[in-house]
Amino acid sequence: MKPFLSKLSDRRIILASNSPRRQALLRGLELEFEVRVNSIDETIPADLPAEYAAAFLSRLKAEGYPDPLAPDEILITADTVVIVNGRILGKPNSEKEAFEMIKSLSGTSHTVMTAVTIKDHKKSVTLEDEAKVTFRFLDEEEIWHYVRNYAPFDKAGAYGIQEWIGFTGVSSIEGSYFTVMGFPQHLVYQQLKKW
Repeated sequence: MKPFLSKLSDRRIILASNSPRRQALLRGLELEFEVRVNSIDETIPADLPAEYAAAFLSRLKAEGYPDPLAPDEILITADTVVIVNGRILGKPNSEKEAFEMIKSLSGTSHTVMTAVTIKDHKKSVTLEDEAKVTFRFLDEEEIWHYVRNYAPFDKAGAYGIQEWIGFTGVSSIEGSYFTVMGFPQHLVYQQLKKW
């Protein structure tokens, strides 16, 4: 069986992300790729509205990629932000911070925005997607169970929807589940078909 994106078989796809979730989701598009990660300062300008932060960071990662892209290379970068009442919840630095973040999501709805930048040596395109996630009320024992057993320190908003807290706590999603996971495959697929 020939993959739909077989026309890209002569291109080297580079995913600039350490996220095992993004790697698994890109693999789901039947693409071969290599992972090359660069570290950049992910500071969001204080005056940047929260809804633009994911696109800003995704582009920043693409622009900050240290090596010039060869004509046969395509670079993919991504970023996800969780927004509550206009405030961005980043990755927690401690168990206490993770607990407080999840507690602030309990019994409410929040926005998850994921942006993906696809770039080659000639052009760059940034795609954005948004989902609304609602949590039922979580008691403190449930939150501590998740934080202590799943250590969500690499996740925006201190949770992974594909983990225990998502199975037990999320009551509804408006939008793509994969956008909440951090990689809107449907948009990436459509864009790569045009590449």
